Amino acid sequence: MINVNTLVKKFGDLTAVDGLSFEVKKGEVFGLLGPNGAGKTTIINMLVGVLKPDSGEIGIAGFADPTRPEVRKSIGNAPQKLAVYEKLSAEENLRFFGSMYGLHGSRMKERVDACLAFVGLSDRRKGKTGTFSGGMLRRLNLAIAMLHEPPVLLLDEPTVGVDPQSRNMIFEYIEKLRRMDCTMIYTTHYMEEASRLCDRVAIIDHGKILAMDTVDKLIAEHGGKSVIEAELVSLPADQTALPGRLEENRLRIDTDKPMEELARLTKLGLDFAQLKVDRPDLETVFLNLTGRSLRD
Repeated sequence: MINVNTLVKKFGDLTAVDGLSFEVKKGEVFGLLGPNGAGKTTIINMLVGVLKPDSGEIGIAGFADPTRPEVRKSIGNAPQKLAVYEKLSAEENLRFFGSMYGLHGSRMKERVDACLAFVGLSDRRKGKTGTFSGGMLRRLNLAIAMLHEPPVLLLDEPTVGVDPQSRNMIFEYIEKLRRMDCTMIYTTHYMEEASRLCDRVAIIDHGKILAMDTVDKLIAEHGGKSVIEAELVSLPADQTALPGRLEENRLRIDTDKPMEELARLTKLGLDFAQLKVDRPDLETVFLNLTGRSLRD
């Protein structure tokens, strides 16, 4: 459904996207995960035709060149910077954007009603969007993107600045869209969002893909070992039987098989004041690949 081949985009001496290639299958939610400045929004802007690549190829829904009107009709875009008119109502915003995609008459009414209902804004359809909360604006942004029923949705950090309730609601909308066989690219730097929503994830930095796979396979390949930390009530007579590293009464074990190590500790008859198991997750993978230094 989406094909990106050796995409390059430079801004002066800065290479924002550096030879990027990936494919997104129909009905897949594909995550672009990276720190600020990694190139995520630049990729989205090229996919939607706002920016022209310096080199490389883009294919969407069987078409090339997303600047062409027939290709743009296949794309719904929910940008990170909200694309709504604050002096218009929710319904007026949808009607304005719908007219740009050729919707009119009964079809316009049907789609406006359906999209407002989908994102839970039917009761606020006449409200001026300048009075909306951040979560409501994000939901309206999603409604505008899906108004013309595109087969492809580009969602650029769609939960930025929203409260937990709105964020969870947006997750539910995206999961519904996946069940409707919609193909989505989802950019974020929130690990839990990518873990929950994305069928596959590409971790990018400095415009390059560092790793790309399902979340489980990324963790298996790049997550490292699990860590067991135990605070012992008392030390055994034979401390050489203890696995891992012992510092005073604190035991640390780095392992690929935490359950087996826990069973081993139980057999030793140890008493624990505290016991903690930290398994690697997508955040571990992200930090291992992109580093732990702060980004501006």
